[in-house]
Amino acid sequence: MSKKDKKSKKEKEKKLHISKDTMRDYVSSVGPDLQDPLPQRDAEEAETPDCLKLENQLCFPLYACAKEVVRRYRPFLDPFDLTYTQYIVMMVLWAEKQINVKTLGEKLYLDSGTLTPLLKKLESKGYVKRERSLQDERNLNVSITEEGERLKLLMRDVPGSMQACVCLEAGEAAELHRLLNKVLKVIK
Repeated sequence: MSKKDKKSKKEKEKKLHISKDTMRDYVSSVGPDLQDPLPQRDAEEAETPDCLKLENQLCFPLYACAKEVVRRYRPFLDPFDLTYTQYIVMMVLWAEKQINVKTLGEKLYLDSGTLTPLLKKLESKGYVKRERSLQDERNLNVSITEEGERLKLLMRDVPGSMQACVCLEAGEAAELHRLLNKVLKVIK
């Protein structure tokens, strides 16, 4: 690692470091309950506040469900040599036929570092084609190929198979879909 890289790394670490004074100021602004969490007790005697218990977190069941749903897709996608992320890219392309890579990343909440190798892999399989925009060469477009369209016909049973794995009634699934989209809009 060069001296310049080491210096840059140290500067980044300094920016990420939160001083004790800053943390104390933050804690005191949040409220008196957090100002001195362990005044006379040692750490082993302290009870975990409810807000720090795993079972009280909304993020954990979201994370665990997402992980498990993706795992459940594997048996349906493996015969087509697709990952879940490749599958959702193909879903967008089946609907759009052609899309700008930046727009695709925005739709799927994927950055270019994730999307670029994924698109290269799909292109090597013959499902998509990547081309520079004729209007602006800085933009890259991706379009579905005939082979990609054929794949859509082969995969039409996957959503129904997954729906059977989730075991939600239609109304429950619609409500969950609505709530998740609401959360996505707020945190995006």
